[in-house]
Amino acid sequence: MTGHPPDPTLALLGEWAVAGAIRPLDLSLTRFIHTQAPEQDPAVLLAIALTSERNGHGHVCLDLAQALEHPETLLTRLRDDQPLAQGIRLTLARELGKLTLTDWVGRLRASPAISLAEEARDPQEPRPLVLDGEPERPLLYLRRYWAYEQRIAEGIQSRLQQPLPIPETPLARLLDTLFQPAPGQAPPPGPDWQRLACALAARSGFFILTGGPGTGKTTTVVRLLALLQRLAAVQGLPALRIELAAPTGKAAARLNESINTQVKALPPAGPMDTDVGPIPTRVKTLHRLLGPRPDSRRFRHHPGNPLAADVVVVDEASMVDVEMMVHLLDALRPEARLILLGDKDQLASVEAGAVLGDLCQRAHRAHYTPDTRDWLARVSDQDLPDAYVDAEGGALDQAVAMLRTSHRFSDAGGIGALAARVNDPEQDPRDADAALVAVREVLERSAAEPDGSLGRVEAIHLEDEADPRFDRLVREGYSGYLQQLEQAPHDPDDPALIDAWAHDTLKAQRDFQLLTALRDGDWGVSGLNTRIIQVLRTARLLPGEAEAGAPGQRQWFAGRPVLITRNDYTLNLMNGDIGITLPVPVRQGGEVRTVLRVAFPGEADQVRWVLPSRLQAVETVFAMTVHKSQGSEFEHTALVLPDAPNPVLTRELLYTAITRSRSRFTLLYSQASVLGEAITRRVNRDSGLSGRLIRRHPPAP
Repeated sequence: MTGHPPDPTLALLGEWAVAGAIRPLDLSLTRFIHTQAPEQDPAVLLAIALTSERNGHGHVCLDLAQALEHPETLLTRLRDDQPLAQGIRLTLARELGKLTLTDWVGRLRASPAISLAEEARDPQEPRPLVLDGEPERPLLYLRRYWAYEQRIAEGIQSRLQQPLPIPETPLARLLDTLFQPAPGQAPPPGPDWQRLACALAARSGFFILTGGPGTGKTTTVVRLLALLQRLAAVQGLPALRIELAAPTGKAAARLNESINTQVKALPPAGPMDTDVGPIPTRVKTLHRLLGPRPDSRRFRHHPGNPLAADVVVVDEASMVDVEMMVHLLDALRPEARLILLGDKDQLASVEAGAVLGDLCQRAHRAHYTPDTRDWLARVSDQDLPDAYVDAEGGALDQAVAMLRTSHRFSDAGGIGALAARVNDPEQDPRDADAALVAVREVLERSAAEPDGSLGRVEAIHLEDEADPRFDRLVREGYSGYLQQLEQAPHDPDDPALIDAWAHDTLKAQRDFQLLTALRDGDWGVSGLNTRIIQVLRTARLLPGEAEAGAPGQRQWFAGRPVLITRNDYTLNLMNGDIGITLPVPVRQGGEVRTVLRVAFPGEADQVRWVLPSRLQAVETVFAMTVHKSQGSEFEHTALVLPDAPNPVLTRELLYTAITRSRSRFTLLYSQASVLGEAITRRVNRDSGLSGRLIRRHPPAP
């Protein structure tokens, strides 16, 4: 029996997989492709493995030029303290050092496993990888993700090129009505970006509104929806059918609350604005909006069965990955508007892609054309500074607006200043020491503020894992809602009183949240939850003893906060929903007993009760990852940094953690160098999406 001799490249990749540098999945894919074409070039096999490995880190493709120039950015699963890490990195650098970009691209083009972009557009094309991009920046994709990116670009392009004629006189009048200042209130200095955003969105089938916390994204979108409904009425068109959505249940609930508040605050329609359509106040999760099919990645709504909506608004769009964005665009009618809201500087989606970040790459400088500036001056009575005008601006640029003034925080100090400093685009990525100095200056200024009116920020340098200041922070942070448990009603025949108590407890739970970057280890979710439970039990803040089981894992006890980790359509609970385990009185056999039930926030301030035994995919969340906190806000947020550098510690993670806080932020760290490295490390996900749109699609005439 004969066979092919072992391939040395596959043997090398096998060693890397054993060491954890690549995933078994990456190795299996490369081996499978090799079995289909045993003569595969070693440079091709390496490219396939790296493309798959990068996809596991959220990259849509492999940037070949970047890989050759900076091989140290690859194989980020390796930790510096792993025995083989240095040797593997040196081997990778040596293998890539044998290649030039022209040579590597030529060998990939010759591979029977890789198609070129023009060939890949054929739906019958079977090859599993696609080579695309520009000559100076070639990109290698897994075929599925290349197709996702193509469909997203096409869905956006079709809306950018779709003219939406808007009568200027009614538009200007309606903007005046919606943005009239309160009596005695002076107009804001500089451009009113909320007003400009509404004007721009009114004429575009695709629009992005980005901005940091407190900049008024919800206020703006409510006024925009009112504007669109009133414009439709002025033009004698039917009322628009509007859908509101968010990626997670908690993000949907928060938007629901904000939308309700802002709709009530809208200026009334004028006497000329009759038969104006309503603004919806019910927000769905994206999965609910698209209509999930059990045990399937497909949805009920698709090109053959699109949503009956004229306008779809998606909040927290930074959390939407490429696959979900494709499903969303596929579910829209060709003429339906899509409006995305989000903070471009937050963490990207857990799965592959950074769609919002890609589309907002040029938002800071706007790049509005002179024609756009002139049109905005006519309809909004706002003058754009020259810094935001670019004769070469593209169609996408004209459909993005960035809100630049926070009405919640000030850049002068506190939370706003810390977030701005961490997110400073001028920060030198090579100078962690300077980044630390800048952050310390903010902390010192905040400490000097007597009332914390700018949002209190503080740092605690932990001496070790047993530092009592950590325990004190946890006790103080969680005591509010845990003490609420002592107010539990005793009468099982008064469900309204029980619901009111549960509602108050859920509200109190949002006063404090401990965040971490990691899932595993002493400084990860698992280790921190175990420690916090011990601290709270010692302080007698957790009533009753836990049932059998590892602390903080599958056991149930009164006061346990839980996070849903997988969508459960039977219970109507979504990934990211947070509930609290509460002791509830029930009458059984003529006696009153206390049983455990899990309370979740429902619609319209209602409470939903679920038996613990029905919750199959939950985890304890005294400590929560920063990723899981997206879409939520807490009065006081504390972030614990690990004691060693880790690739997941990035500027975006720090910024996201800081901006979960409404009034107070605490940073806990043991090594200042870890903080400095995190500030200077950015998330850069390889993608070709922005290039496709900026390169190929000039502004519509």
